[in-house]
Amino acid sequence: MPNTKAKVLVVDDEPLIRTTMSMVLAEMGYQVRSAENGFSALREIRQEMPDILLTDLNMPDMSGFELLSVVGRRFPAVHKIAMSGAYLGTEVPSGASADAFYQKGSGVEALLHILGALPHIEQLAPQPFSSAVPLWIHRNGHGSAPETCVTISCPVCLRSFPQAIDDSDGLVRETDCIHCSNPIQYAIVQPPDRMSV
Repeated sequence: MPNTKAKVLVVDDEPLIRTTMSMVLAEMGYQVRSAENGFSALREIRQEMPDILLTDLNMPDMSGFELLSVVGRRFPAVHKIAMSGAYLGTEVPSGASADAFYQKGSGVEALLHILGALPHIEQLAPQPFSSAVPLWIHRNGHGSAPETCVTISCPVCLRSFPQAIDDSDGLVRETDCIHCSNPIQYAIVQPPDRMSV
């Protein structure tokens, strides 16, 4: 019997699979939300942390492989189940950072067995996402000429992107990640010769 308080996030780019799996898990007593790809899954996680992430491996934009890696690094307490119809058996495919693997089409019983085999889920107090502290970023390149671009690594999706800068923007600046739309505050580390004393 599942822990009725366990929260599951189902991630799949196929609407029929996403809806069907969500309905089956909800009937079994799980609290279920769903997302259509890795980026929308990260947005869902920002709103409420799941206990279990059940994600397809082959999705556009951000694959399940990437999503599992990001969640594994940022939220190690979340149990991660990879799923796919492209791999056979019960072994986690190479490169997938998951606790278990569910082969699509192998039946509800197989999925429930995997969920039942996960360690007991402890309800932890949710950790809010904090954007109050800016990222500190070094200017690209060397020399005294002002560079017009910095590279920002998003703290949510962990992808990097270039950001044009202007010296008149002030110390703390804001932008949105070009990959997942996460709002980011950042500040440019000033070289010692440009710092005011």
